[in-house]
Amino acid sequence: MKLAGKIVVVTGGAQGIGAALCERFAQEGAKAVVVTDLNEAGAEAVAARIGGAAMPCDVSHEGEILRVIEHTEAQFGPIDLFCSNAGILVADQDWDNPASAPDDGWARSWAVNVMAHVYAARHLVPRMSARGGGYFLNTVSAAGLLSQIGGGPYATTKHAALGFAENLAIATRDRGIKVSILCPQGVDTPMLHGVARGVPDRDGVLTPAQVADTVIAGLDAERFLILPHPEVATYTRRKAEDPDRWLAGMARLRRGT
Repeated sequence: MKLAGKIVVVTGGAQGIGAALCERFAQEGAKAVVVTDLNEAGAEAVAARIGGAAMPCDVSHEGEILRVIEHTEAQFGPIDLFCSNAGILVADQDWDNPASAPDDGWARSWAVNVMAHVYAARHLVPRMSARGGGYFLNTVSAAGLLSQIGGGPYATTKHAALGFAENLAIATRDRGIKVSILCPQGVDTPMLHGVARGVPDRDGVLTPAQVADTVIAGLDAERFLILPHPEVATYTRRKAEDPDRWLAGMARLRRGT
C-alpha cells in the first residue's frame, strides 16, 4: 500500500509508536490522518503538528471505535488503513507468578489488546468488503510471537491478538483486504520506561521513528509480519523448531534480568 491520498486512522496516536506513525503517514502524503487516543489533548497536539484530525477514543469500548469509524468516513471518506495501535502492559504483581495481576488488569488488557482489534474489524470488514478492499495494521509486539517476561497479561493478550490477526487475514484475503501486524521488541516509549524488569533490550531499543520507517516498508510490500527487530524472526523459528530449548533459554534470560 502506498500512503499517498489514503485516509488513515491510528489509535493510541498521542505518543510513542502511534504518534510516529501519524507523522510518517502525513509525510507520505496521506489525504487524512485521524489521531485517536484516550489522551485527547495529546491527540490534538499530534494532529495539529501534522495537519490531521483528532478524535478522543477509549478503544476498550466498541461504541467509541464505531463512532470514530463513522465520523471519519462522514468527514473524510472511506477508511483505507485502520491502525489498531493502542495497547497496555499490565505487569505481574508477583515476579514469580504470572497469574498474579488482578482481575481488572487482565480484563483491561483483554479489552485493549484484543477486543479493540475485534471491534474495528467487526465494523470495517463489511464496509471494506463492499468497496473492494482496505487495510488493517495491528500493533501486536514481539511478545505475541515470543513472550513477555514479567508480564503474563501482556504476553497472553498479545498472543491472542496475533491469533485474531491471522484469522482476519485468512478470512478476508479473497476480498482485497490486507492485514499486517507490527511486532517490535524494545522501543523508546513510555510503555518501555514503565517496566522495571523483564523487557528484553539486548537487540537494541529503537526510536518510534525507526519503527515507523519499518512500517512504511512493510506496508509498501504488503507483508503480514513487520519486524523492526529482524532478530525476532530467528527467535520465532527457534521456538517453533525446539520449544523446550527455547523455554529453557527464556528462563535463563529471566534469571539475568
